[in-house]
Amino acid sequence: MSLAAGTRLGPYEITSRIGAGGMGEVYLAHDERLDRDVALKVLAAAVADDPASASRLRREARALSRLNHPNIAAVYDFDMRDGITFIAMEYVSGLAVGDMAGQGALAEDRVLDLALQLADGLVAAHREAEARPRGQPE
Repeated sequence: MSLAAGTRLGPYEITSRIGAGGMGEVYLAHDERLDRDVALKVLAAAVADDPASASRLRREARALSRLNHPNIAAVYDFDMRDGITFIAMEYVSGLAVGDMAGQGALAEDRVLDLALQLADGLVAAHREAEARPRGQPE
């Protein structure tokens, strides 16, 4: 399911496609209410009608919304509009790590810096997961 530039999902207007994964596609969008850019993660067409996939995306949104860390994108919204389920989250500009690697070897200090940022975010996520009582749903 590709969303064209100009498509609206509630207050969000799609600007461009950023990327895709197995479960969804990510778009740059503009939040007209708050006048800011956001990243919208929508369910991919292959799983858009699957209630289990929508439930999984909702669990992802809930889990991420509990995290407040500079190395983890903030979640702003979870919604369904026009049959499209999505998460609205902080848009972080710049190159993806995979794109950086595609431009040639990275300097050792840059790799170390990126690894430390990633590890710091993972530690924060792990601490949040550990703080939740066992068996409590995401």
